[in-house]
Amino acid sequence: MDILFLCHRVPYPPDRGDRITTWHFLQHMLAEGHSVRLGCFREEERDAAAVTFLRSKGAEVEAPMLSRGWRKMWSLRGLLTGEALTIPFFAHGELRAAVDRWCAAKPPDLIYVYSSSMAQYVLGRKGCPKAMHFAELDSDKWLQYATKSGWLGRWIYGREAKKLLAFEDAVARDFDLSIVVSEVERELFTRRIPGVNPEVLPNGVDVDHFRSSGDSERHPHTLVFTGVMDYEPNVDGVQWFADECWPQLKASHPDARFLIVGSRPNAAVKALAQRAGIEVTGRVETTPPYFDRAAVAIAPLRLARGVQNKVLEAMSMGMPVVSTPEAAQGLGDVPAGTLSIHSQPPAMVAAIRELFDSPVRARAEGRAAAEWVRDHFRWQNMYERLDTMLLRLGLPARPQHAPAGRAGDPTASRR
Repeated sequence: MDILFLCHRVPYPPDRGDRITTWHFLQHMLAEGHSVRLGCFREEERDAAAVTFLRSKGAEVEAPMLSRGWRKMWSLRGLLTGEALTIPFFAHGELRAAVDRWCAAKPPDLIYVYSSSMAQYVLGRKGCPKAMHFAELDSDKWLQYATKSGWLGRWIYGREAKKLLAFEDAVARDFDLSIVVSEVERELFTRRIPGVNPEVLPNGVDVDHFRSSGDSERHPHTLVFTGVMDYEPNVDGVQWFADECWPQLKASHPDARFLIVGSRPNAAVKALAQRAGIEVTGRVETTPPYFDRAAVAIAPLRLARGVQNKVLEAMSMGMPVVSTPEAAQGLGDVPAGTLSIHSQPPAMVAAIRELFDSPVRARAEGRAAAEWVRDHFRWQNMYERLDTMLLRLGLPARPQHAPAGRAGDPTASRR
């Protein structure tokens, strides 16, 4: 097939949630022999090397620079036009011209869009099947932000949630296929956008990359959290944990350590490093060595939906994970003894203390978690589910001339 693939960020390296997903499905399409024209945005200088890499893999790439500071100002015109601020933020004349040129010169067999904000480039376009990979409804993210903000934030975020939901509704009805990441998201989607029944395609995990090297470096009273550390749900989660849980853990286990591993820590996250036992790493080359230093992984997110890559990666590493319900809800029915879920600080602290004090139990729970994730969330399973969805659109899952195989992932999990 000839595929037009649109996403809001250069899908490489796979060092954050959306990049992990878009990279894996993009490289699957390339490995299956499809021709891919990729439209996305560069956000920083290192993205130029990523574009070069993607072109070397066979993709045709159009990736104009998106200045987030300027775009935030530009997006305010949505207050005048009545549209969601997200839409003008991602509206770019250069990319629109490229999409129009591609579709005129050689109409694609499939248009595949990741993130509803990118649907504006093909909304209303006819002539081929269109798949919209929502993952989760972005409008609900803004609604969650509104509930935890002051009066001005409630108004701005509440407006964005309402306007963006209207846009998502229009997109879902225009596209032939809507994709969400979990059954929880499907239930929310069908309530908010009645009459459209989305397909469920969870995130996967690279089970070969996220494999423990052993316990030789493991500290029995160390916690680890991984994620991009200027992303509001991650910032809110680690701050909440540091304020509400960490003092009690440090009091009962004076040698306890808390590793916050991830790129672009903002000022609030950096300030946490001033507290006893907390280390903020900033960007690291790869995360598995940090999992292997810890006894327990945590996912204390309060603003979250969908399937959290950080939870899948920790479980694949054989880590016992203590999570909030928000961070775990996308996983579905998790077997007992593989994930500890708590909403209140006392229960979360008690669960971590038990794992600190029972290393044999902690390792057993970690092994059970790894086995479950490897059975249910390896990427190959997700590729097969995607191919089945495309077959339902009347598209071939694999051209007969194409070899089966993987494109390779040399730099997975940089944070």
